[in-house]
Amino acid sequence: MSREKETQSRQEAKIEGVLTEKGVKVKAKSRIEELKAKGYGIEGDDGLLLNFCEALHLMDRGLLEVRNEKGETVGFQELLRFSEKNDQNVWAKYMVYRDLRTRGYVVRDGFGVGVDFRVYDRGDYGKDTAKYLVLTLQEGKPITLEELTNMVRQCQSLRKELIVAVMSRRGEIVYYSVSQLTLP
Repeated sequence: MSREKETQSRQEAKIEGVLTEKGVKVKAKSRIEELKAKGYGIEGDDGLLLNFCEALHLMDRGLLEVRNEKGETVGFQELLRFSEKNDQNVWAKYMVYRDLRTRGYVVRDGFGVGVDFRVYDRGDYGKDTAKYLVLTLQEGKPITLEELTNMVRQCQSLRKELIVAVMSRRGEIVYYSVSQLTLP
């Protein structure tokens, strides 16, 4: 297939979404099922809501076209700036999200324990619960030992492994498995 035809088929296959305060809303029913099967979004009455990391990832891959309420196309940088209004750490979260997705993991939003993501082992999404909970940190932005200890305890009570993803100033990501030390 030539590059032109490949680009054209990608253009036709793009998913259309509308920018909202909480994320990007996809309304096309056929695309909703496709995205849900791959672990994207939360389904509601009026469509599928993609969080900002999911939307940025799909835009980066050339699969999503986002429009604002006026119908104007929103670019990657504009979506990133918009999402940074709600979360200053969104760039680091997106970089971790993208890295995990490219490694074949299904990544979902975190929940109540202060973690950013739930990560499912390859092939486990829809069959089993998430094995890992991921906390995203940026180099040079500290977290207290008390906060980290509380997260470890909560993760252990949920029988999940806490992974701390640290993004360096150069954009490299290093993953650390964190557990509680128990002495005999």
